[in-house]
Amino acid sequence: MEFADRVAIVTGGTGALGQAISRRFLAGGAVVCVPYVVAVEAEALRASLAAAERDRLYAAPADAADPVAFDGFVQKALERYARVDILVNGVGGFEGGDLVSTPLEKWNRMLTLNLTTTYVACHRVIPVMVRARAGRVINIASRAVVPPAGGVIAYTVAKSGVITLTQALAHEVRSHGIAVNAVLPSTMDTPANRKAMPDADRSRWVSVDSVAGVVALLASDAARDVTGALLPV
Repeated sequence: MEFADRVAIVTGGTGALGQAISRRFLAGGAVVCVPYVVAVEAEALRASLAAAERDRLYAAPADAADPVAFDGFVQKALERYARVDILVNGVGGFEGGDLVSTPLEKWNRMLTLNLTTTYVACHRVIPVMVRARAGRVINIASRAVVPPAGGVIAYTVAKSGVITLTQALAHEVRSHGIAVNAVLPSTMDTPANRKAMPDADRSRWVSVDSVAGVVALLASDAARDVTGALLPV
């Protein structure tokens, strides 16, 4: 099992993509720690696991956008497992709209969900990895914002910020043995996207399991020398 004895934190780990990522790490033998907001999603994740995998899942309520709540979550994870080897920043959200039609509330919501949560998690977990002189950070950005496009400006700016944060942080921590990379999925085949685009051709949509596989690759020893990369899927 390629992730045996590894401890991963997966923010957004109860969403459609997050569950696929969590299951991938659990199948590989990792302990997976998931902060959640929606209890029914956490129960769905637990229900999808084999008994041995459920024993390696630590899921607890905590808002990844709230530094105090997330700090408490990480502290409890450290008390249980004493380390964090992998951090996946998977919290996110999508809302469309050009600049003129985007109120400040929506702007702030997109920045909070997509960018601030990434900052909060990295700010708390990176010092743990620095002390260990090892770690993998994988951020979920978006292929749709490369290059930036109009019409979804708050989302585009937020996910572009995730890309920039990834590249800058990779430089800051590489001397500590920490790799920081981002995965850029195109449209994923999720229940939310199917509901939002019922008439779309889904044949070219990306499966969440495919994206989870790329995340796992970046977290594995095979990618130990890869940092600052942006991988479109």
